[in-house]
Amino acid sequence: MPARSLAILDRLAGLRLAVVGDAMLDRFLWGEVDRISPEAPVPVVRLRRETDKLGGAANVAANMRALGADVTLVAVSGIGATARRLAALLAESGIPDDGLLRLAGRRTTLKTRIIAHSQQIVRADVESDEPLEPQSLATLAESVRRLGPFDGIVLSDYGKGVLADGLLREVLDGGAAAGVPVVVDPKRGDYTQYRGCTSLTPNQKEAGQATGIAIHDLDSLRRAGAELLARTGAACVLITRGEHGMALFERGGAEHHLPTEAREVFDVTGAGDTVIAVYAAALAAGATFLDAANLANHAAGLAVRELGTATTTAAQIRETVGK
Repeated sequence: MPARSLAILDRLAGLRLAVVGDAMLDRFLWGEVDRISPEAPVPVVRLRRETDKLGGAANVAANMRALGADVTLVAVSGIGATARRLAALLAESGIPDDGLLRLAGRRTTLKTRIIAHSQQIVRADVESDEPLEPQSLATLAESVRRLGPFDGIVLSDYGKGVLADGLLREVLDGGAAAGVPVVVDPKRGDYTQYRGCTSLTPNQKEAGQATGIAIHDLDSLRRAGAELLARTGAACVLITRGEHGMALFERGGAEHHLPTEAREVFDVTGAGDTVIAVYAAALAAGATFLDAANLANHAAGLAVRELGTATTTAAQIRETVGK
């Protein structure tokens, strides 16, 4: 297994990958707490520094770029200061912004987390999640066609309005016609809209909500996996399970359970983005579903060791695989 995994990592550089979905900016305000406010029973955080990182679909793209792939992001932003900061971070990561549709009157999604003493105190979100106009969706679809072809595609759905049915169908059908893997990180409840994807990567809570199955043991987990395969027609479903690792269900009955590779967990922010980035990139490089999931599991174990949104490089994964 290590030899196969290392060979896959060698093939990631130079892949042409696309991420289509809901881009956002993650802002972290770091500080200390030494008293409670006299105005309300809440901590007073003395801020010391501020950092911005790519979030959502943009974080998936950043993780793929960190693996050495050439990445295109097709997404939407506003036109204000947050949008400009998002574009600047994309440039710093080596990701072109020619697939970023800037819309006046639409807010760029911004998630602001206040962290003190290595703990998140509160998160405040600014966002627009209204459905996009048909013309905007058509522009995004045209960008996917214009900027391709791609070796693999990720649909990163955070429910902010980008992955509406028309655009979804365009990308799913286009990927199938081109014979390239299309992997979905789903967020919305009706998973039949993802029908035709190669694979999808819900977490256990999302899988339970989507299927109406309360997942509490191996049997219920299996039933949920089988239901998701049936609803989407996918070749494989990878369910992430936090401290319990991952469960992989393939069409035809193959089933694999991967224990977590995490040894220390400081923050799970963005870990799902890391998982789908590595998983989809490995599939685009020709990996089996199991080998791709194993690499993604190693990458997730690295991502949760860091506070805040993190990217994982191929060299870092190589070190953990070889141990």
